[in-house]
Amino acid sequence: MATKFPRSSGILLHPTSLPSPHGIGDLGTSAYEFIDFLERAGQKIWQVLPLAPTGYGDSPYQSFSAFAGNPLLISLDNLAATNSIPEFPQDRVDFGWVIDWKFPQLARAAELFFAAGHDQLAFNAFQKRHAHWLDPYVRFMAARQLYPESAHRYWQFEFFRQWSALKQYANRKGIRIMGDMPIYVAGDSADVVSHPEFFRHDFVAGVPPDYFSATGQLWGNPVYNWDALAKTGFAWWVDRFRHTLETVDFVRLDHFRGFEAFWQVPAGSPNAINGKWVKGPGPALFEALEKALGDLPIVAENLGVITPGVEAMRHQFGFPGMSVLQFAFGSDPQAPTFRPHNYPREVVAYTGTHDNDTTIGWWTSTGKTDSTRSAEDIHRERETCLAYLRTDGSEINWTFIETVMASVADTVLVPLQDVLGLGTEARMNLPGRPDGNWQWRYRAGALEPRLEQRLRKLTDLYDR
Repeated sequence: MATKFPRSSGILLHPTSLPSPHGIGDLGTSAYEFIDFLERAGQKIWQVLPLAPTGYGDSPYQSFSAFAGNPLLISLDNLAATNSIPEFPQDRVDFGWVIDWKFPQLARAAELFFAAGHDQLAFNAFQKRHAHWLDPYVRFMAARQLYPESAHRYWQFEFFRQWSALKQYANRKGIRIMGDMPIYVAGDSADVVSHPEFFRHDFVAGVPPDYFSATGQLWGNPVYNWDALAKTGFAWWVDRFRHTLETVDFVRLDHFRGFEAFWQVPAGSPNAINGKWVKGPGPALFEALEKALGDLPIVAENLGVITPGVEAMRHQFGFPGMSVLQFAFGSDPQAPTFRPHNYPREVVAYTGTHDNDTTIGWWTSTGKTDSTRSAEDIHRERETCLAYLRTDGSEINWTFIETVMASVADTVLVPLQDVLGLGTEARMNLPGRPDGNWQWRYRAGALEPRLEQRLRKLTDLYDR
């Protein structure tokens, strides 16, 4: 465990949230500047959300492919394909506007690439190496969009070329990339179309009511046909993990609980309340992955309804779990485990995640925008928080950051919104809300020297 997860800290930020003149964060200049900020601040990890092309609700957890990269993340800086740039919003992504403008620019870049004839050996090698997922993906996408298969092939080549260069830059500076793997794929994805035998379509995935949502979360993804997958030795999963671990240094496995048992909801249900737990593949999946790939650098997302069986499987394979400080002060039965005096060393401690409100937003909440917390709940949580952290509540975001930094947790991750001290307006995702998520961006110039100095001081003080 010590070699996979040395004592360190980092920042959670999806690339779409980076500044860019093109309406959405990308893998260009601002990404390199963010890595420079991490280095100066003494941080060792950049955690991203899934990098795949987004589908329903612009969610990175509803993707057209478990393998492909999101073309909207391609930087246009060096592609000589950009026409006049609209005045996009600087602090959010208007996905409809970005899609309508950027894809024609990307199509022009593809035309220029093929016309120039450069890098054809590298392009052909990429096509050959990734044919098992790339061929069905480009056919699937060409059938959905106006652009030809050749454009989709180039976009994948260019995405992974840019991402590889960025990751190498981070690694040279001692910064590891933590990826994020959703357990499920979207129903309208190349994966489901090309491998229908691995999925069930009479039931969809979700989770029961919990501290994220009073009616549960109805994700709508098809659940897996685990029996069919097991007969192949879980080959699709082996391919997926191999590809992911070539892309990132280690990975947060979303909804780890679902591999032990998953919440199955009849297709067409209005919410996730009337589902039931069904046994998943259990340790057999991870045994197959270890046999094929060796030791697995996985962080298990173990939030929500967690059973002894889930934790036993996590410990069996040595996967650290997660702890979220925002959840430490409420009445949920899991709350005591989120208090730092109960942390094991083998845990990833967060102030909050992409599914939480920001720390400032949580602290100033009145309950009107959060059906899971009443005014009475909020008052009790604040009183407990003030007593536990021995604070007056001023700069609560930095109190949270220092608390997890000072803890014994091997790994600490902080959303950039908490470093910047932003409120609910900067929340990335509200589970159960069908739209308006995933839009937040920070403005150019926000990464001020005082922030990197403050982070660096805590990093040095607490040996991270």
